[in-house]
Amino acid sequence: MTPGNNGASTPEDDDPFGYLYADGQANGAQPPSGGYGYPGSVGSVNRARSVGQRQYGQQAPAPTAPTAQYGQTVPQQQGAYGQPSAHYAFPGSGGPTAPPQPSYSGGGRGRGPNTKGLLIGAVAVVAAVVIGISLAMMNGNDDDKADGGGASSSPSTGQSAEPSQSASGDAGSEVELPKSDAKALRLGGTAALASDVEGAQSDGGIYVGNLNQVGNSVTWTVNGIPEEGVYTLFARYSAAGEDQSMTLTVNGKPFGSKLSMKNYAKAADGDFAKGWTTTYAWPSLTKGTNTISVSCENGDKCNVLLDQLSLKKGQVES
Repeated sequence: MTPGNNGASTPEDDDPFGYLYADGQANGAQPPSGGYGYPGSVGSVNRARSVGQRQYGQQAPAPTAPTAQYGQTVPQQQGAYGQPSAHYAFPGSGGPTAPPQPSYSGGGRGRGPNTKGLLIGAVAVVAAVVIGISLAMMNGNDDDKADGGGASSSPSTGQSAEPSQSASGDAGSEVELPKSDAKALRLGGTAALASDVEGAQSDGGIYVGNLNQVGNSVTWTVNGIPEEGVYTLFARYSAAGEDQSMTLTVNGKPFGSKLSMKNYAKAADGDFAKGWTTTYAWPSLTKGTNTISVSCENGDKCNVLLDQLSLKKGQVES
């Protein structure tokens, strides 16, 4: 349809840019004399309408400014080339007069999420975890104490506060090994029992004398050795004056060195009552029965009184 001329308000007047087109020029469109301005200013062009709303030949109603929230008037925003923004609609078009405002369920002024409640919940969870861990640790300590798992500050029964002399020395305390008084020994040569010198610990104070001759000896047959290994042989004797030494024989074989019988008590020559002391050696024994002999051989010094013989497991000194 070709628009007609209906009077002062013609289509070419509605289009301020009609003079730029050929059909507008043919209809006599002219640039506006007042220039272009912003909506609401004098001489401004503000004639855009919704499709189907404009009626030719009628006076266009003056637009009203959209009203924002809380009753305040805000200037109409402009889009590209002086057109209204897509967020707004002109009065009378049925559209919103202002951008949609965010709403919150709390009512009144808009509020953000309930961060205070979330913080309280997080703190409660952390506190519950800490309390649970503490209770578990306390219960664990109580269980350890009930089970005897705690460390002891003092040595327990069967332990020693000091290191032992040897690994095999502790085993000797578990089994009581044989011990022999002088009168239970088998005498060889002219060796004889006596009791006139005080200080012997054998039953009745009896000891073996007259050993100071080559060929004289004492022999101990030992029964009940629990296992093969190294043992400590103790010999209690008395020496006075010069140091002495005799030959030790184990199961028919001479021991590697002489049995030392020094005058450790520093007794004067002939004063045997003050010369009682103990010496030891570390022979290897077999399980069961063993034979141990102390004899006076060539080169030995045998002026001693022999009181007792005893054994301990391992290499010990006392």
